[in-house]
Amino acid sequence: MHPIIRNILAVIFGWFAGSVVNMSLIQLGNKLLPIPGIDPNDMSALAEVIPTLNAQYFIFPFLAHALGTLIGALVAALIAFNHKIKFALAIGVLFLLGGITVNYMLPGPTWFTITDIVLAYLPMAWLGGTFAIRRSKTKN
Repeated sequence: MHPIIRNILAVIFGWFAGSVVNMSLIQLGNKLLPIPGIDPNDMSALAEVIPTLNAQYFIFPFLAHALGTLIGALVAALIAFNHKIKFALAIGVLFLLGGITVNYMLPGPTWFTITDIVLAYLPMAWLGGTFAIRRSKTKN
């Protein structure tokens, strides 16, 4: 397969895999820790209640963002023909932009916003890329 096509597919599949992990964890969190009286699909109701929630309600969103980015970056780096860490970080940037958007649409407590933006995206993307590179080296 041509390297450029493979690198494009790396971004597409990394983004898709990370998104599946992200949404699965968000849905699991909504089932395990439902917000009383709130429909999780009602963005305006969520926006009103999120600033008042306890820390337990932010565990699954953080895990979704961090693990979604980690898996997406890992998949992208494993598929990428070259510059694996760059493709992993590209996934991190895509998810970071999404995270900033969500934190703007559904503003939560400042401690969560800072933790989410600083720890869930670029560090996890770097880890995913690093894991993929190590796996590639041990495989050869």
